[in-house]
Amino acid sequence: MKRNHTLLILLFSISMANAQENIKNIEEVELHARIKVSKEREEFKKHAQSTEIISEYEISRNNPAFLEQSLSTMAGVQVEKRTQLGGQRIILRGYGNDQKFNNWGIKMYLNNIPLTGADGVTILDDINFGLVNHIEVIKGPAATLYGGGSGGAVRIYIRPEVKKGTSISEQFNTGSFGLFQSSTSVNNVGENHSITANYSHIGSDGYRPNGKSIKNFYTVNGEFKLNNTQKITLLASHGNSLEQVSGQISYDDYYNGIDNGNFAYIRRGAKTKFVTSRVGVGHIWDISKNFKNSTTVFYSGTTSDRIAAGASETYSAPNYGFRSVFNFTKEFNDFKSQTEFGLEIQQSRSLISNYRFKSVTITEAPILRPIYEGSYFKYLNNQSNYFAVEKLTYKPWDLMFLAGISLNQISYTRDDLFALPGLFVVNGKDLYNKNLSFEKKFDLVATPHFAVQKTWKNQIFNLSYSEGYNAPTSATSFISGLNQTNDNLIAEKAKMWDFSIQGLLADTSIDYQFSVFSIAIKDKLSQLRGTINNAENTPYSYWANTGNQENKGLEMSVGYVYRLKNSFLAKIQPFVSYTYNDFKYSKFSTYLQEAGQPAAVINYDNKNVVGVPKNKLSAGIDFETKMGLYWQNTYNYLGSVYTDFANKNEVKSFGLLNSKLGYKHSFNKIDVDVFFAGNNLTNQINYTFLFYGNSINDSDKDNQYLDPSVFTDVNPGPNKAYFFTGFNVKYNF
Repeated sequence: MKRNHTLLILLFSISMANAQENIKNIEEVELHARIKVSKEREEFKKHAQSTEIISEYEISRNNPAFLEQSLSTMAGVQVEKRTQLGGQRIILRGYGNDQKFNNWGIKMYLNNIPLTGADGVTILDDINFGLVNHIEVIKGPAATLYGGGSGGAVRIYIRPEVKKGTSISEQFNTGSFGLFQSSTSVNNVGENHSITANYSHIGSDGYRPNGKSIKNFYTVNGEFKLNNTQKITLLASHGNSLEQVSGQISYDDYYNGIDNGNFAYIRRGAKTKFVTSRVGVGHIWDISKNFKNSTTVFYSGTTSDRIAAGASETYSAPNYGFRSVFNFTKEFNDFKSQTEFGLEIQQSRSLISNYRFKSVTITEAPILRPIYEGSYFKYLNNQSNYFAVEKLTYKPWDLMFLAGISLNQISYTRDDLFALPGLFVVNGKDLYNKNLSFEKKFDLVATPHFAVQKTWKNQIFNLSYSEGYNAPTSATSFISGLNQTNDNLIAEKAKMWDFSIQGLLADTSIDYQFSVFSIAIKDKLSQLRGTINNAENTPYSYWANTGNQENKGLEMSVGYVYRLKNSFLAKIQPFVSYTYNDFKYSKFSTYLQEAGQPAAVINYDNKNVVGVPKNKLSAGIDFETKMGLYWQNTYNYLGSVYTDFANKNEVKSFGLLNSKLGYKHSFNKIDVDVFFAGNNLTNQINYTFLFYGNSINDSDKDNQYLDPSVFTDVNPGPNKAYFFTGFNVKYNF
C-alpha cells in the first residue's frame, strides 16, 4: 500500500511542477509514430486503465484468420487454440489460464454485440477473423463499462469501408496443409451510407491427424446516416464452422516431434461444429452538443455438435439483449466533466444434451453409455450490468480523476428434462430416480473503479484501482461426468492496482507503454478433473472454488517509426514488447476423491500459477520501400510453464520466427497486394494448447498410451516451417 501512496504523490508532484505550462492536448499532437498510437492513447485516456490496440496494419502482418499471431504480440496477452482454426483460449494477465474452451471471466464484443453470452461463455470458432480490422484489449478487471469480469475485456471490430464509391475486393491465400482461403467483398459508400457484403471460405486439411477445418461465413456490415445527428449501424452474419479434434499427445512424443494424434479422439471422430446466426442493430444519436447515446439491440443463435474422447454433446442457444450507453460532457472555467452511464441486459435460452462414452480398451469398439446416464437440460440464463463513470479534469494541470461503479447480477434456472415420471422405468425400477432442476440468483454486486491520470507533454501517467466479479453460471453448475449438480459454488472477486505510463518520445516517432500491476483473486474458480470409482476409472471435469491467487507483473512495449527521405527505403518500423509475471497461489487447495483412493485435501500455497510463463517477449521489424516492396518479421518467445499445481511438470520454452515478403501498389482503379509468408522459420517444437491444473494425465483407456503414468496434456503446433502465399485485389469503380 505504501508503494501505491508513493505513486499517487508522484502524480501530484508532476502536476504541481507543471501547472503553469501550456500543454497541448493529445488531439493536437502531430503523431509520427505507429498508426495505432493515436487510437491507443485515446482509449487509454477513456478507460484510465492499461489498454492496448491492434490496428488493421498489425493484423495484416499475419494471416488474419490466425488471429492469435497478432494478439500474442501484446504484452500481458496469451492466446492458445485447440484446433488449427478454433478452440481459442485468451489469457489476460494470467486470467483464463485454467479455462478449457469457453473464455469464462473475460468479456468479449464484436462491434457493440457481446460475444459473451448470458451464460458467461464465449465461443470464437464462429467469428470471421478475416474481416476484423481493429481490436482493443483492456487488461485486468474491467469493472465499469463492460460488467464485472475478473479477466478484462476484448473488443473486436469489423469497421465499414470509408472510401466513397463502389468497389469489389478479393482476398486469397493458399499454402501448407492444404490451406485454401477466399474472401469476396462488395462495398458501396455514399454520402449517407456505407455497406459491405462478404462471403468467406477457409479450409485446411490440418497439420495433425483428424485435423481438418472448414468454415463458411456470410456477412453484411453497414452504417446509415439518418440526419446530422443520428445514424444506424448494422452487422449481420451467418457462420458454419467444423473443426476436427486430434486430442492431446504425450510429452515424449511432443519433444520427439511425433504426432499421431490421440487414438481415443480419432476413433470416435472427435469434432466441434458450430452454426451461428448473429445480428446487431445500433442507433447512435447526438442528442445535443454535449449529450450522446449509443444503443444496440442484438441477437445470436448457435447450434453445436461436439464429440470428444469422453462425451458427445449437442446444444442450441439463442441469446438476445441490448446495450445502451449515454455520454454527457460539461465544460466549466477550469474543469471538464465527462459522465458515461448505461446498462447491458442479456438473456439466453438453451437446450443441452450430453452423453458419455464408455471408457474402453484400445481393442474394444467405442460405445455410448445408456441414455439415462447422460443429461438433457433446458437453461434460462439472465445477466444484467449497470454502470456509471465520472471523469473530472482540472484543465490548468491536465489532471483527471475517475470514479466508476458497475452493478452486476446473474441468475439462471435449470430444468431437468429427463425428470419425468415413468420415462426410464424398467421392470418397475426407475433408472433415473432424481431431478436435477435448480434455480439460482446471485445478489447484486457493486464493483468500483478509481483512477487518477496526469497528462504531461506527450506522456500520460495513470494510477488505477478496480475490482472484478465473476459469478458461477449454468455452465459451471453441473458435473456432466457424474451427472450431478454443482450448485454450492460462490462468486470469485478480483482487486487490481495498476500504474501505467503511455508516452511519446523525441519527435513523437517513438511510442512506449509501461505498466506494473498487482491482482488479488479471492475464491478462484478453477476447472478440475477427477476419476469415477468404477471399473473403468472414467475421468470427468468440474468447477471448484480453489482459493486465492496473486498476480503481480510488469509489461512494457516500445515502437519506433524511422522515415527515410533520400533512400530506396521509405520506412523502418521496429517494435518490442516484454512481459514479466510473478503469479502465485495463496491459500489454494483442492479436495479430491480419486477412484479407489481416500479423499484428500492438497495444498498448493506459494506454487507458481499454471500455464503462464514468467517471461514473454515479442519483437519485430518491418521494412517498406518507396516502390511498394515490404518485408515484415516477427519473433515470439514464450517462456517455460508449469502444467500442474504442484509445479512438477514443466513444459519448455520456445520461440517462433515469422516473416512476410510482399509488394503493394495502386494501379489507377486497382489496389494490389501480393505476398509470400513463412511461419516457424526456426523449426521449433511448440504447442498451441495445454491442459492445466490437475486436468493432466488423460486416463482414457484407449488413448494408445498404455502406461497410466504417461502425461498426455499437449496439443502440438507445426514443428517445421510452413508457408502460405496469396494476394489482395480491390477494384474501385
